[in-house]
Amino acid sequence: MFIQTEATPNPATLKFIPGRTVLPGDPRDFRSEDDAAVSPLASRLFEVGGVTGVFLADDYISVTKADGEWQHLKPAILGVIMEHYLSGKPVIDEGSEAKSTEGEFFDDGDEEIVETIKELLESRVQPAVAQDGGNITFQGYRSGVVFLNMEGACAGCPSSTATLKHGIENLLRHFIPEVEEVRAV
Repeated sequence: MFIQTEATPNPATLKFIPGRTVLPGDPRDFRSEDDAAVSPLASRLFEVGGVTGVFLADDYISVTKADGEWQHLKPAILGVIMEHYLSGKPVIDEGSEAKSTEGEFFDDGDEEIVETIKELLESRVQPAVAQDGGNITFQGYRSGVVFLNMEGACAGCPSSTATLKHGIENLLRHFIPEVEEVRAV
């Protein structure tokens, strides 16, 4: 098994591409060992010293570190990923629910605006940030302000503010005049 690695704009996050499906459907972002309990793969990755985040997407895994050098962490992470695939264990335990729209907030009168925001995020933003090992999802909309979740490499990335303000905010304002601002949750 050959696992490719790619740098991301976030120096604390590295993207691992195993050359096979990781997690079909909605991606999952784990920011702690407790969150990762539903995923044998993510749980094992958190056992590697210095790992502070694991993001599982369709065809890649983004791993975020707190400290340590990638040259020391990378072999251990590659070993965990390889062992996981050889074990035949699932990436997510059966019966573990994917994230839902629970927690989203917006006024009933803004449903059409919210649907347009979600469509633009899905079609234009998510493919671009996935290239960088991250994900951005809708959290809410109120009084012209769009609230977004930053996941994977996007969480804590030094360039995420520029992505939000100059990229996503400009895109949404262009297509949806009601949008005045975009903020990370």
